Amino acid sequence: MYKTFFLPKMLKNTIFLIMLFFSLFRITEAEVIRTVNNVAIDDEILNIYIQTRIQKTIDNITEEEYSSLLNDLIDLYLLSTQDEAEKLKNTPQLKAQIELQNRGLIAQAVANNFFKNLKISEEEIRDAYSLEILNTPKLEYKASHILVETEQEALEIIDQLNKGDTFEILAIDKSIGPSATNGGNLDWFSPNQMVKAFSDAVEKLKNGEYSKLPTQTQFGWHVILREDSKPSIPPTLESIRQQIEQNIMQKSFQRYIQALRSNINN
Repeated sequence: MYKTFFLPKMLKNTIFLIMLFFSLFRITEAEVIRTVNNVAIDDEILNIYIQTRIQKTIDNITEEEYSSLLNDLIDLYLLSTQDEAEKLKNTPQLKAQIELQNRGLIAQAVANNFFKNLKISEEEIRDAYSLEILNTPKLEYKASHILVETEQEALEIIDQLNKGDTFEILAIDKSIGPSATNGGNLDWFSPNQMVKAFSDAVEKLKNGEYSKLPTQTQFGWHVILREDSKPSIPPTLESIRQQIEQNIMQKSFQRYIQALRSNINN
């Protein structure tokens, strides 16, 4: 019901990636476990391969999983150490793909390090929560609607309502929206859950009143019945703390990227 904060794609699975980042810097020396065409495969490479494949560490898999994944990794090395592979890796397209993959891994490691060192204070969280409460709509609404394709159809429905026809029956018969089978009932919602044009139209109505002019959105034309309203109940801090922290992280990272862009060396 309340606003959800989303991280950009680079920030997805942050916790897992931070763990992966740390694994790249083990203090102990990696141990060679296999050699394929004179190229060594060490346990750190296998560990990272396992993490990227099944999101487990080498210490937390079964013998069957270990054997299967090691064989898959060996096959990968077999293919990539053929004479043909040496020729292909110097083609412009593959060189570009390798460059992008390397840059992506390094960039992700830098991003993970940024989040590892990012400190979020309780004051920041409470300030963000206060702003969230301030922006929370004061009322929730219970409404129904009839969705049609054209304005003319919507006007004809309004004319039928003016003549005394029942909104629920008209919704079942005329509406093309998914709520048609429920008589157009949308149940309770907060204005920020709906597209702005729809929410604005609902807010202008009184309880028990239907719209005298249709409302257009990207979905079509709506005839709206505002059935009831009630004061909204703001979320508690603890219920959205994680979302707030994620939002602060996202904004901090965006500021970091913006600062880097402003200092770019051409």
